[in-house]
Formats: sequence, structure tokens, C-alpha cells
Amino acid sequence: MGIITGAGIQGIFILVAGFFKLPNNIPKPFWRYPLHYVAFHTYAFQGLFKNEYEGLKFHGGLTQKKYITGGEILRDTWQTDMSYSKWVDLAILLGMIVIYRVMFLVIIKTTER
Repeated sequence: MGIITGAGIQGIFILVAGFFKLPNNIPKPFWRYPLHYVAFHTYAFQGLFKNEYEGLKFHGGLTQKKYITGGEILRDTWQTDMSYSKWVDLAILLGMIVIYRVMFLVIIKTTER
């Protein structure tokens, strides 16, 4: 039962993390608040995108601009929250590791016979 439940929760978290569907297109009442922010995948994807694309310049192609920056692509196309750095995403992930492990330990100890 634990594997089935865990896989279902992970599947839902991946769906609302912003990889398959952009964050602004996720329905807000239940799926975005709080699931989008509780899923660790959200911060892993954002940190990955920021790490790979921040500071780069791409040729604008057919657009009016000569160059498009990686920050513009992250903000406008992928709807990544650019108000903080990739290191904040990493810190949030490390905090989630600690908090989720402590919560798991508390649940195990309270249900232990």
C-alpha cells in the first residue's frame, strides 16, 4: 500500500510542478494552492531551469529583438519565478528534506506499537 500511495502522490506532484503544464495554467483552487508549492519537483525544476538558462543569450530569430536572454525565456515562456535565485530553490529543497523526514519519523513513532 505504501508504494501505491507514494507513487500516486508523486504522480500528482509531478503533474502540478510546472513541467507538464505551465504554472499559470494550473487550476488554482486546489491544484495550485497548495500542491504546486508543496511538491519538491517545483523547486527542483525551477532550480534546474535557472541553472541552465540564466545568463545566456539566444539569437532572436524572426522576432524584432536581436537577442533574447535566458531570464526572459524563463520568465515569459516557462513562467518560472525569477524573484529569487537557484540557491534559494536548493535551500528550499534541503529544508523539505529535513521537514519531510522529521514528519515521517513523528508519524512512525506515534503509530508504533
